[in-house]
Amino acid sequence: MRRLLATLALVLPTLLASATVRAEDGEPDLVFRKSTVFKLLTPNDKLATYAIDDPEVEGVACHYTVPEKGGLAGAFGVAEQVSDISLACRQYGPIKFKNKFAQGDVVFRERRSLIFKRMQIVRGCDAKRNVLVYMVYSDKLIDGSPKNSTSTVPVMPWGSNDAPKCGEFLKG
Repeated sequence: MRRLLATLALVLPTLLASATVRAEDGEPDLVFRKSTVFKLLTPNDKLATYAIDDPEVEGVACHYTVPEKGGLAGAFGVAEQVSDISLACRQYGPIKFKNKFAQGDVVFRERRSLIFKRMQIVRGCDAKRNVLVYMVYSDKLIDGSPKNSTSTVPVMPWGSNDAPKCGEFLKG
């Protein structure tokens, strides 16, 4: 029993740390959380709204809302989170493209379970309409989820700056 407890003491912090890693390059900003299901002795189920900046397109931010399971599994960071994710992206300043990008490039990614499930926000360009298109979806190693959400950002002039054409920044 002591050996099992010693092993758990060594392994559990590693599992918890890996379960709470939210992004590859940085943490999203938590805007707020709202409880949805009351749990007496463990954390409540919640909806959490986060903000991220597009790392390749200055002047665009996305906000997404995800359910966060409470309970014992949620408290230890091992609960598999559901795939219901909403997304809204907006221009908040002059748009500047830092680099060329491919259709469907990943803007942000986070784990939604300990091992197999992740949520991704990807970006594309509707060159005909000069609109950035963002899509959020979840995938799983064995079977993905058709649940998704899409948001668009028309590339508009800002102040005296002309609007760049997103199609000019597409790879290929």
